[in-house]
Amino acid sequence: MIRNLPLARILRMLSRAAALAILMASPALAGGTGHGDPARAGNPVIPGWYADPEAAIFGKQYWIYPTWSDAYDRQVFIDAFSSPDLVSWTRHPHVLDVRAVSWAKRAMWAPAVVAKDGHYYLFFAANDIQNDHQTGGIGVAVANHPQGPFHDLLGKPLVGAFHNGAQPIDQSVFRDDDGKYYLIYGGWKHANIARLKDDFTGFVPFDDGTVFKEITPEHYVEGPMMFKRDGRYYLMWSEGGWTGPDYSVAYAIGDSPTGPFKRIGKILKQDPAIATGAGHHSLLHTPDGRWYIVYHRRPKGETAANHRVVCIDRLQFDARGFILPVKMTREGVARHPLR
Repeated sequence: MIRNLPLARILRMLSRAAALAILMASPALAGGTGHGDPARAGNPVIPGWYADPEAAIFGKQYWIYPTWSDAYDRQVFIDAFSSPDLVSWTRHPHVLDVRAVSWAKRAMWAPAVVAKDGHYYLFFAANDIQNDHQTGGIGVAVANHPQGPFHDLLGKPLVGAFHNGAQPIDQSVFRDDDGKYYLIYGGWKHANIARLKDDFTGFVPFDDGTVFKEITPEHYVEGPMMFKRDGRYYLMWSEGGWTGPDYSVAYAIGDSPTGPFKRIGKILKQDPAIATGAGHHSLLHTPDGRWYIVYHRRPKGETAANHRVVCIDRLQFDARGFILPVKMTREGVARHPLR
């Protein structure tokens, strides 16, 4: 009779190890042919409970670095996934784990990845610190290849304390046209930006002497990221509660990396017919000009906080440069090899 039960119920009946094995093998969660069309990715695009995906393009490969969505004490590693075409994905297990970071113990969250000078830098949050007396925050690891293995660059957190009320989590890295790199991060409804040193070992103060500048837009909660298009700076973030159905993505536009940013509105939110809890995203911008949003969502009928999956859909702009509302799909995006 088990064959007639929903997959989510079967997983709850099994051990964690057995459930993970089914998730990693299940066509229903693996994308591609499991959705009946091998020319489309299918959503979710990778099997298993993952969240907070960081997407990148290195050479002719797409990459996704997500959070392993589990209880905090079991979030002790980061996996990566690569694809030549957005449809066929290869898992690279444990590109970073706590054994390579002396100060990290749990809650490894929301990777951000940058290629620079022949190396790959993975920014991550760890330990879910609640005050400045606890050890943890945002770290940075380095590797010679995008699949790792990554090792701790500093031997301590890059950001290990609260600044402007922002919990040091949910980091992303933005490179401006002038070659300057910025760290944008923050939980607890506060967002900060700081200019990174060229070697990512610390920060360069802004002209006014501040290191961490608050850029919190209206209704901000967490999960910030930034990109630039047609000379304007887009700040995106997640709103709502990450455990609930109302998790969503909104954005603002400004004239500089430090703002001020004017909130435009939401562009991704739940569709109860497909999924809820859609948020904490990143973007892909292909050399031929296509934009994709890579995000997590909670499958229809799921209520467990950590039952989140990674999906990809198209991102598009109108003639004025505003982001159009994203339509969540089950079939996902079409095969698109990098040239």
